[in-house]
Amino acid sequence: MTDDGPDDQPGPSRQRDVYMQGLAGVTPDLPVSYEDLEAAALEALDDDAAGYVAGGVGGEETMDANREAFRRWRIVPRMLRDVAERDRSVELFGRELSAPVLLAPIGVLSIVHDGAERAVAEAAADLDVPMVLSTASSVTLETVAETLDDEGGRGWFQLYWSSDRAVTESLVTRAEAAGYEALVVTVDTPLLSWRERDVDDAYLPFLDGEGIANYRTDPAFLDRLDADPEENELAAVREFVDVFGDPSLTWDDLAWLTDLTDLPVVVKGVLHPDDAQAAVDHGADGVVVSNHGGRQVDRAIPALEVLPEVVDRVGDDGAVLFDSGIRRGADAVVALALGADAVLLGRPYVYGLALDGADGVRAVCENFLADFDLTLGLAGQRSVAELDRSALRRRDG
Repeated sequence: MTDDGPDDQPGPSRQRDVYMQGLAGVTPDLPVSYEDLEAAALEALDDDAAGYVAGGVGGEETMDANREAFRRWRIVPRMLRDVAERDRSVELFGRELSAPVLLAPIGVLSIVHDGAERAVAEAAADLDVPMVLSTASSVTLETVAETLDDEGGRGWFQLYWSSDRAVTESLVTRAEAAGYEALVVTVDTPLLSWRERDVDDAYLPFLDGEGIANYRTDPAFLDRLDADPEENELAAVREFVDVFGDPSLTWDDLAWLTDLTDLPVVVKGVLHPDDAQAAVDHGADGVVVSNHGGRQVDRAIPALEVLPEVVDRVGDDGAVLFDSGIRRGADAVVALALGADAVLLGRPYVYGLALDGADGVRAVCENFLADFDLTLGLAGQRSVAELDRSALRRRDG
């Protein structure tokens, strides 16, 4: 349990600060509602970047389904349970998090803001929210690790598994040496999906050299090139495209990967309990239930719909995290009540980055944490540990 008094809890504290500023006629710099935040950010971005960030696969039905899955669940508030102090902390892989929230791995952030991943790292560290850095970062993993370290933050590294095992091994070694605390292996992207917005725009940021900083500085990747990337950037980009993913991978390959590192390994992109079981059976320490935010398979099952099944299957054998469709604090409460150990926040913080760099990310995260804290308390829950499925009812229809 925290030692904070009720007025020092994130929700009331954030509310008080906003309302006190309002007395002086000062309103928040960024829109508070997700819908207004998204609209403002997409207006600020150029068309290519807006389409890339906001878009999904195909007809974007999976994105819609993710939100509809949340609407099927209702929180059942309980009264008079002394929620003056609320313990939001959770433990993952032997480390305590002040809240069950991480920033999801999202790459190519240089197309959103010049501060890119460094700005996200600054904000995440300020709020003690772990950042999961994408392999497709616009800034090297070492630079982001230094930023996190300087600010007292923590990072996990997300791995896109290259078809060149030497590159994969090198990235894992670099992440471990840089001080990342866990390895998140994305398995739902062996191929790039058919994203209609991007195809309409004929736009893939990697082809402009965006989001490949970790490859341009990787010794195993550089060994594949005939010239320095600075001398022949197009050749480096083409080589990146050739080695980015590996559709030939099987679960047996995961055992090879887990043997490479002492870091906890979390498999991201799981949507079936059998796959979750296979992940832990082959050495994973946890899974992220995710459909990549609706960006990989059109008409895929909503991630939230399968979350309880995955928790029931492997929750005793590994951590179960959740991503895809988290927008507000109530969404986090629902996912945690269904058994997730933590949630990953994605597009909202990217929209904050687009509007105001590190300050924008910070504001979005502060609002999200405040909303989560207040929803937790108003639902009659004194701690994340108390949350279970009895806090919810499923809506018919």
